[in-house]
Amino acid sequence: MADGDWRKEDDAILLEPIFSTGWRFYATVAVLGALVLWGIVSYVVQYQQGLGVTGMNYPVSWAFYIVNFVFFIGISHAGTLISAILRLSQAEWRRPITRIAEVITVLVLGIGGMNILIDLGRADRIPYLFYYGRYQSPLLWDATSVTAYLTASSVYLYVPMIPDIAVLRDRCTRGWRGFLYQVLALGWEGTAAQHRVLNRAVAILAVLVVPVAVSVHTVVSFVFSMTLQPMWHSTIFGPYFVVGAIFSGTAALLVAMAILRKIFHLEDYLQPIHFNFLGLLMLVMVLLWTYFTFAEYLTTYYGNEPSEMRVFFSKFTGKYAPYFWAMVVFNLVIPFPILAWNRTRTIAGTVVASISIIIGMWLERFIIIIPTLANPRLRQYAQGSYLPSIVEIGIMVGCFALFGLLYVLFSKLFPIVSISEVREGREKTVEIVQERLARYKPGLGKLPQGP
Repeated sequence: MADGDWRKEDDAILLEPIFSTGWRFYATVAVLGALVLWGIVSYVVQYQQGLGVTGMNYPVSWAFYIVNFVFFIGISHAGTLISAILRLSQAEWRRPITRIAEVITVLVLGIGGMNILIDLGRADRIPYLFYYGRYQSPLLWDATSVTAYLTASSVYLYVPMIPDIAVLRDRCTRGWRGFLYQVLALGWEGTAAQHRVLNRAVAILAVLVVPVAVSVHTVVSFVFSMTLQPMWHSTIFGPYFVVGAIFSGTAALLVAMAILRKIFHLEDYLQPIHFNFLGLLMLVMVLLWTYFTFAEYLTTYYGNEPSEMRVFFSKFTGKYAPYFWAMVVFNLVIPFPILAWNRTRTIAGTVVASISIIIGMWLERFIIIIPTLANPRLRQYAQGSYLPSIVEIGIMVGCFALFGLLYVLFSKLFPIVSISEVREGREKTVEIVQERLARYKPGLGKLPQGP
């Protein structure tokens, strides 16, 4: 197989984060580890003293943990959905970003599911879900779909990594790393037959994972829309949540790309064109999110149902108005002009827009959950309020830090940019150039091969 213009320097650049360790790595791990420890200590306090140490109360029985659960599950669409669709559409520019996205999916799915377990308060009751679960409940639908999605995403991440793991196996033959790579490489030798099997498996997984990804956030929305709570019982919640998930997931992917590009010097692989294309996708999602949000609140206002109007005005002019209008600013006012103009849709511009969207989409989850629970449908129940406790804040910070820590450790064990996919893309580019040159004049298609 021809190597095209693939250079030894490419392997060195993409493998450098794995085989070279500086003080910055240890400092990052130390800081993130300390924040994770804060989250663990906070959870131990909650486990020992009960959910009374949180700010949750009656009627606001779902709060930060459920907000984070919906937020993290939404972020998970950054990887599997975007990566799978780009693979199926054979978008060549996808190659350097697929693994960055897929790792995000697997990690945030696990952390999102963990927030549900934290919200239970009593970890010893987790087996009851399997012993006494009833499929009439959307909660069990949610558990099933998230588990299936995590399994499918993990396989979808691992299978394309096999050729890269084989490269690591050949370079690192000693110690626990050598053993790990030896096991995970599954005897990969790079034969034509192995490539055919691998490509077929990846194609099948890409087809299967798209409907799974869409169904997961649809089912997450059912947890809310299947109830009769004001402003939750809505048929638009399914597509609304899916759009929001792709919206926030794309933003998370862009931030991760920018950080990795800067730290690991991946400027030759994560180029402005990648940020531009994903910025255009995010611009479309800004408009779709605005459309769904407008349709949802217009329908509620026009219906003028008393219990829903209490929630409505608590968001627009009441105690939750600062959060609601901040959501609008972060999700529309700031990112739209940046992404709509070519001159500002740069790497820096898309990162600013992405950070704004991540904040805005977290606020959106907060705005969906808290005001509804604080304004119950039945008037005889008093309105509630919610203020997070230091325990909840500690656990939330710990969850975000855990994601960062696991991502850093993954990039220390495996190439964060797929060597095999980038190499394949360059080989395909050379073949296309040779074919086009041959059409104009026979003999021009024979280009010199790289070292």
